Amino acid sequence: MTLLADDLARRGIAAWNVEYRRVGQAGGGWPGTLEDVAAAIDHLAELDHLDHTRVATCGHSAGGHLALWLAGRHLLPGGVPGAYPRVRPIAAVAQAGICDLERAWRDGLGEGATTDLLGSWDDVPERYAIASPAALAPLGVPQVLVHGTADDRVPLSQSREYAALDPSAELVELDGADHFDVIDVRHEAWAAVARRLPRQLGA
Repeated sequence: MTLLADDLARRGIAAWNVEYRRVGQAGGGWPGTLEDVAAAIDHLAELDHLDHTRVATCGHSAGGHLALWLAGRHLLPGGVPGAYPRVRPIAAVAQAGICDLERAWRDGLGEGATTDLLGSWDDVPERYAIASPAALAPLGVPQVLVHGTADDRVPLSQSREYAALDPSAELVELDGADHFDVIDVRHEAWAAVARRLPRQLGA
């Protein structure tokens, strides 16, 4: 994502490439991964030189899930990880994103990665209700879902079915693009995002 962040900066858009504790790392998974990205975006409120009223999130694959989740965080009930956002994104981009975690669990995407993140849906469905963008939809902000038709990691149905849930989500299908083409700064998939972000941010 660093090359994409660099490209946005060249276009005059401040970009922050956020890292977070991942599944398998100490503190990663539930709820640490969600808490990390929530803390990262809320930190923007401390930066006086940035306009934190015009923030968009962007992420690829599992990061696409987090980008959408951050955009819908204002819908969370109090007392759960990530509730009470200090900074509310006004737009979100998911690149080959995992939009529906329950569906991802049922389909066994990523060799059980959803179970590793949240636990089994059979045991903790309440976590899925908090963490899955599909469970929070409609998010109430514009979203762009960029997905290749040749993606063999995250099926295109993840984006298609989510777009049907949320009228604010625009689906951009890239014929023949695979899971990683959508984060290639030279690919039309990124050009589609770069054209839309300034409009979403009111630039």
